Amino acid sequence: MKVSLEWLRELVDVDQSAEDLAETLTRGGIEVEEVENLNKGFEKVVIGEIVSLTKHPDADRLWVCVVNVGQEEVTIVTGAQNLLAGDRIPVAMVGATLPNELSIRKSKLRGVVSLGMLCSREELLLDGTVGLDRSEGGILVLPQGAPIGENFGHYLGREDSVLDLELYPNRPDCLAMVNVAREVASLTKKRPHLPKWAEQNQVLSLPTAQDLRIIIEDESLCWRYAGLIVEDVHIAPSPEWMQRRLKAAGVRPISNIVDITNYCMLEMGQPLHAFDRDKIRGDVHVRAAYSGEKIRTLDGVERKLQTDTLLIADDHQALAVAGVMGGLDSEVTQDTRRLMIESAHFSGVSVRRTSRRLGLRSEASNRFEKGVDTHGIVATLGRVCELLLDLGAGRPVALVDEVKKLPPHRQVSLSAEHTSTVLGIELKTVEIRQVLEDLNFKYEEQAGLFHVEIPTYRSDIEIEEDLMEEVARLIGYERIPTTLPQGDQTQGRRTPEQEFRRRLRKTLAQSGMDEVMTYTFTRAATDAQWGSAKHSIPLLNPLREELSVMRTSLVPGLLDVASRNVARRNTDVSIFEIGNTYWGEEQPLQKLPREELRVAGVAVGKSGRHWLNQSTDYNFYYLKGIMEEVAREFGLKLDYRRAENQGLLHPGRSTDIYLLNQCIGFLGEIHPTLEKEWELERVVVFELELAPLFARMRQTVRAHSIPRFPAIQRDLAVVVAMETSADAVMAKMRKLGGELLQQVEIFDVYTGKPIPDDRKSLAFSLRYQSLERTLTDEEVNLLNSRILEGIQQEFGAEWRK
Repeated sequence: MKVSLEWLRELVDVDQSAEDLAETLTRGGIEVEEVENLNKGFEKVVIGEIVSLTKHPDADRLWVCVVNVGQEEVTIVTGAQNLLAGDRIPVAMVGATLPNELSIRKSKLRGVVSLGMLCSREELLLDGTVGLDRSEGGILVLPQGAPIGENFGHYLGREDSVLDLELYPNRPDCLAMVNVAREVASLTKKRPHLPKWAEQNQVLSLPTAQDLRIIIEDESLCWRYAGLIVEDVHIAPSPEWMQRRLKAAGVRPISNIVDITNYCMLEMGQPLHAFDRDKIRGDVHVRAAYSGEKIRTLDGVERKLQTDTLLIADDHQALAVAGVMGGLDSEVTQDTRRLMIESAHFSGVSVRRTSRRLGLRSEASNRFEKGVDTHGIVATLGRVCELLLDLGAGRPVALVDEVKKLPPHRQVSLSAEHTSTVLGIELKTVEIRQVLEDLNFKYEEQAGLFHVEIPTYRSDIEIEEDLMEEVARLIGYERIPTTLPQGDQTQGRRTPEQEFRRRLRKTLAQSGMDEVMTYTFTRAATDAQWGSAKHSIPLLNPLREELSVMRTSLVPGLLDVASRNVARRNTDVSIFEIGNTYWGEEQPLQKLPREELRVAGVAVGKSGRHWLNQSTDYNFYYLKGIMEEVAREFGLKLDYRRAENQGLLHPGRSTDIYLLNQCIGFLGEIHPTLEKEWELERVVVFELELAPLFARMRQTVRAHSIPRFPAIQRDLAVVVAMETSADAVMAKMRKLGGELLQQVEIFDVYTGKPIPDDRKSLAFSLRYQSLERTLTDEEVNLLNSRILEGIQQEFGAEWRK
């Protein structure tokens, strides 16, 4: 919101500079992003009159001008060919820096000293509204009434500053000049001077239109719609003061009618739109678009509308996209003689969705999206009537006002004692009373309890704590003392869950994976593939149209990241994410969704992290090794079983991951039919639920001394049935080996001749070691034989010598 200081001073007695006022507003919670001086570049530009104009003695195309600049006459050399003696022109004096950043210095041109520069429209960055036709292509020639010696910025009305407010969604009221004036008045203890139509409960006394009806077909999208009928319309340029204020606010002046609607929108905060009344056939309907319906908007573009687009229409055609842009077929032209000026409430969600879909953003849509004061709709039309009559632009004759819903006036109670407790300072009742009076809030007081009526334009105040914030803002945040936390537990620390996530993140990063963060929203189709369609939660207002549900799996977001990287020739992608998934009820109840913390990873391409700079392909065993690192970090034992979801994962290169007979995730290469969808090759993924890992992890770290005695290595190869799990064989070995068997690793799996077709050969490496003594070959051989006998009995294994 751009606020003209000159306009603001008309609405409230502001005696501060623009910079000081910006500081006051920022301290009061209304952040001022920038202060712009509109006179910048015109400080040393004055209006001069050419006294004489003679040819330069040593240059055919140069002129020597003597210019009267008020207090003195200066000599300036120019090459302009459009000047005459007596012309009044802008003169940049020595030391000036023009809006185009050109600096003016004393110079000598072909032997003649020049003490300034005569300025063109281009050098001053002016549009075509200033100067005479003779200015084209040369020096800017001003009307003869331009006062000699006056600052040119003052002549243009640019002695103004603009405060650019950075408004947050909780303060849509400050999108209106009258409410900014109220805010300034509250913070500076001044009384505002607002138009009477800014006061609550103003009534516009006009007869009801007899030849026009308003029909609101969906009251959830439009609570109120009012139309002002205006006759004897005279289209002309708006006055200079109005154009100046509109430009300061960043709005381009067009004509008196359009400028009045924009001016009232900026002043009162209520968007307006003017229709040519004679182009409206029948009644006005506020309805959703029909399937396949089109409209040509004011920018000349024909737009195909979706059925959830809110329209203003007559009995035959669409007239405007509600809250976004008017239609070309009902626009105001030079031939317009009657108007219907719209003032309405439209659903912020509907306007936001439509403006994003059509790529149309405006001051009006910005206000509708944040919410307008439904009680101020007709009052704004009263301000329009006032300006129409003052400018001679038209004669208001009738009003039609269709109301479906008016939000009730809110009553909020505020306790002085509770406010003191929450803010941490001792507040007197008189101080809170003064704050409410400065805010111009009506209240009743009973023994330190204030019953406050909230004005309808302050939609941000709903509960007692909101009023406490108003008290803190107006008394000054600097009054709240800085204190240290009291008590024994003054030092914060991470919770066990936070420490768990930190260790998990560190383990994955140390394994060579990069952490990413993706949207918690995703596409419905891919979420149904990898997660659960029946538990997905649809979004009412998606960030992008395709991201329409809350995720129940992290995998689709990671695959999107991997696909984008590979498309940009990053062939080394190994990424993970730790984040929540969101699960709704199958039969929605009034409950928040269940949040389930998960970790997922994706790897594709070749690793360049090898210590010999040799690249290796990411594959199933790469991620399985990382899963083992995670299990080792938390003291867990993971089991791997045949993957159930064969539609997503490669049948021969995938597995489900179990912890104590509970399936907690999956790991594998995605199915070849899905690779084309993501434009990836041989991509491997995993996803784990973290709650079971956290619940069963080893809480304490076990440590033991480094062994002082040597280890003895033995290899053992056995032939077992094809369905026998190597993991089961190793578990049996560890049980039989006892404390002396420190490590068992499988290093070979072989099938083929001379091994029978229904059997396979497994080769293991066994490491025996004692922490107390040196083992002998005899006892290791005996233990190794016992292990062989045990697996022969349980698995029908044959020793392969």
